[in-house]
Amino acid sequence: QVQLVESGGGLVQAGGSLRLSCAISGRTGGITAMGWYRQRPGKQRELVAIVTRGGTINYPDSVRGRFTISRDAAWNTISLQMDSLKPEDTATYYCNAINAVNKNFWGQGTQVTVSS
Repeated sequence: QVQLVESGGGLVQAGGSLRLSCAISGRTGGITAMGWYRQRPGKQRELVAIVTRGGTINYPDSVRGRFTISRDAAWNTISLQMDSLKPEDTATYYCNAINAVNKNFWGQGTQVTVSS
């Protein structure tokens, strides 16, 4: 099993920045990709950023240029730097890991609220 614990959410004004972190533990050797998802009120969970073990990174258009995902070399922590935040970025953010058999693991979520 893989355990994921997020931290770093909070309240920020529009235009501000927040940094989320996710600590990973357990059987991490089989992880092929890690990322961040968010779920806005009344919406489905959506991908925010993903990084593969090979280093490929992808973002949706809604956050590209404002959000940056990073990971440490040991694959123990991933982070999400969020700049130029907008009220529509308000959501619960979840850390995600996927392994070689496409099993998903999720953190408990951290709330990000952007005030206008």
